[in-house]
Amino acid sequence: MDKNKLWKWMLLALLVIWSFALVTPLDQKVKLGLDLKGGSSFVVEVDALDVARKMVESGEAESIESISEAKLKEQVTAVQEIAVEVIRNRIDVLGTSEPEIYPEGEARIVVRLPGADAETRAEAKGQISRDAVLSFKLVHTESDAWVSELQSSGKVPLGYIVAGQDRTGPFYIRDHAAVHDDQIDRAFRERLKRFGNKSADFMLMSDKLQDGSTVYRPVYVERRRQLGGDTVKDAFVAYDQMTGVPEISLEFNAEGKKEFGRVTEENVNRQLAVILDDTLYSAPNINEAIYGNASISGNFSVPEARRLVNVLRAGALPGRVTIVEERTVAPTLGQDSIDSGMKAIIYGGVSVLVFMALYYLVPGMIANLSLFFVLLLLPVGMVLSAGFLGVISGTLEGSNVGLPTLTLYGIAGIVLTVGMAVDANVLIFERMREEWKVGKSISGSINAGYNKAFSTILDANVTTLLTAIILFWQGSGPIRGFAVTLSAGILVSMFIVLVMTRLFFNTLADSNMLKSLKMMSIPFLQNANFNILGGRKVAAVVSVLVIIGTWGLFLKKGDANFGVDFTGGSVITFEFDQKQDVEVIRSALSDAGFDTANIAHQATLEGDEFLQVKVGASGEEADVALLAVKGLPGNYVDIQNDSVGSQIGAELKSKGMWAIIWSLVGIIIYISIRFEFAYAMGAITALAHDVLITVGIFCAMGYELSMPIIAALLTIVGYSVNDTIVVFDRIREDIKLEKGMSYKEIANLSINQTLSRTVLTSLTTLLTVVMLLVFGGGAVKDFALALFIGILVGTYSSIFVATPVALLWHKEEKVK
Repeated sequence: MDKNKLWKWMLLALLVIWSFALVTPLDQKVKLGLDLKGGSSFVVEVDALDVARKMVESGEAESIESISEAKLKEQVTAVQEIAVEVIRNRIDVLGTSEPEIYPEGEARIVVRLPGADAETRAEAKGQISRDAVLSFKLVHTESDAWVSELQSSGKVPLGYIVAGQDRTGPFYIRDHAAVHDDQIDRAFRERLKRFGNKSADFMLMSDKLQDGSTVYRPVYVERRRQLGGDTVKDAFVAYDQMTGVPEISLEFNAEGKKEFGRVTEENVNRQLAVILDDTLYSAPNINEAIYGNASISGNFSVPEARRLVNVLRAGALPGRVTIVEERTVAPTLGQDSIDSGMKAIIYGGVSVLVFMALYYLVPGMIANLSLFFVLLLLPVGMVLSAGFLGVISGTLEGSNVGLPTLTLYGIAGIVLTVGMAVDANVLIFERMREEWKVGKSISGSINAGYNKAFSTILDANVTTLLTAIILFWQGSGPIRGFAVTLSAGILVSMFIVLVMTRLFFNTLADSNMLKSLKMMSIPFLQNANFNILGGRKVAAVVSVLVIIGTWGLFLKKGDANFGVDFTGGSVITFEFDQKQDVEVIRSALSDAGFDTANIAHQATLEGDEFLQVKVGASGEEADVALLAVKGLPGNYVDIQNDSVGSQIGAELKSKGMWAIIWSLVGIIIYISIRFEFAYAMGAITALAHDVLITVGIFCAMGYELSMPIIAALLTIVGYSVNDTIVVFDRIREDIKLEKGMSYKEIANLSINQTLSRTVLTSLTTLLTVVMLLVFGGGAVKDFALALFIGILVGTYSSIFVATPVALLWHKEEKVK
């Protein structure tokens, strides 16, 4: 064996060993995403306006308007860094297994809780969203006068009514008819502060009368903060010795004790307001300077006091954060996704293996062997792809290169890799068949087949890799997982097909074990001589009519074409023991304030049925809809919840559009360099055609666009340009061989020569996509449907659209 072959065999062996080391033992090395393992994820965003307010309170700025954009941006980033650690400390208290908490962008934080059940999820959500911002402020010296002024004018804040007065002053009780408890949120408290239009914040302090009833006493508090929660060293629950009511005792650090002493010393005979999360808990009189610790008294229950202690111990958030995206998958649904994904991989792989063995015979068996090695080396490819994509997108931190988390869309990428890995083999085999037919030897046919197919395979895979890079750049979460898997599949399949499969063939040929390159064929595709370009005008009319028809429906439906990823809102999936009529569910949601909720029952192949509810609200507002359905008879349990804020939705829609645009621009540039501008225009027209028709048909069938569908569209773009490049590469080759013919005649010849390959590669890819369509669950089924439509349309456009458009630059011009 020569040294050239030996090092290739050694390289393959080393890569196989590395790949096994990456995934064994499976339960320790392969991490499953939330969509497979179950759990919850949250995206929280630092509230820039609140950060600006805090800067004013602390004296860093005179007013919000005086803060420069650069200074505010710097402060928001600083708050984000601290908030990551605070949230991590709070989540650690819950005992959640392997939580992932990390910053994203300049103002957001991602929190992932694998395997979290409903109770843990609810507790985590409360811990994340609770500010635990502790402030000590002074009650304004004019507070009593301003409260008396309000009383004289008869003005009362919305949601409250005057209930009486005692020696302490007037007090209110809640008016639940005007404002429900669920409506008293951050925004409500911010509005309440401005009540009375004074130079201090209007706040209400909860108190209990002798009869046990709860009342609220109005107080005006200065806006400047005297002391913050960052000086608290420890907190614990204590009990009032007289009443037994729980209270929270605070222990300051050295700096805190000093500052607390200064504040109390300078403000003897004034009231010190103790405020936690914009709620005034107490306002005791300062009788003398206090150089020790403090306590927060209020109408706490024991569980509430303990929760407050936990968040205070973990640390107060330096600025307010808001949950802008929430996604939840029940562990049972995650296991179902694993099962359906494995079925799709097995059935898709077996279908391709059987087809290749029956159609290509011995070469087909070698292709199947190469497919086995592609799957075997995929972990190595995923590590390399994750590192490469992380570096170019600027998301890689330090040495954080390892096997990426496997998601449901990652499994979809593996299934698609099986189909696309066969593409290069088919292209080479069809070339080898041509060389064998003209009388070349086995070795000569093998080498000529590989040499002539190399540039086509390279160009096709580079353009597909380009779309995967853009998908990773613009995507997030599971979509990035799909981009990593797709990139890994491209890199590994190119290495196996171009290097190792060729080595297999040459080894067999050199040892005389391969006697023939006999393969099956489709009779009408062999030596095809169809006047394909003669039908280009009819094809153009058909395409235009389909685009006009489907996009007419698309525009008529408007926002109904877009899922919550783009519009904002929530989609909640429930399982149940007893099915309720849609009208009963609609009535319950209507009573909860969701008159326009979208309600649908969905069935699986196994006969299971689920309820899916879509509402325009997100976060805490959507929780009202969730509780309304769970309150129905029939034991309704939420097993999946996708909640996206309107701001995130708008950003995702913009990212999706730009991802497609940048893909098309990149492909124009690459094809213009590798071929010529006319070919680039042909390719880009075909791709625009494919995207428009796929989106039109997909939405006309009643499905919604989401980020996974954008991922499918980018995959289609890569696949379609792959087909188109095969035709263009053959045209480029035939132009050198067929002198004196017109460009149109050469183009028609080239399309016929590659027709067999075009049909066969589409067929093998469709086999795997069909398995995803049949066995994939939920959103993956939608993803597979978009791919199915796109592959059919892409095959059509590579034949009837791309080349005719490129010919507009040459028309009846003869090749010289």
